[in-house]
Amino acid sequence: MAGTADLVTDPDGWTHRNATGTRTAHSEHTVAITDDGPVILTI
Repeated sequence: MAGTADLVTDPDGWTHRNATGTRTAHSEHTVAITDDGPVILTI
């Protein structure tokens, strides 16, 4: 997040926003659970 690490949660309880309104980015990994343990499928 640009400007701050503070988040605000909207009344819907799901949407998070940067407290200052500056630009942010979000990424996630896809993980497979195998017999040998977790494997991250995305980079």
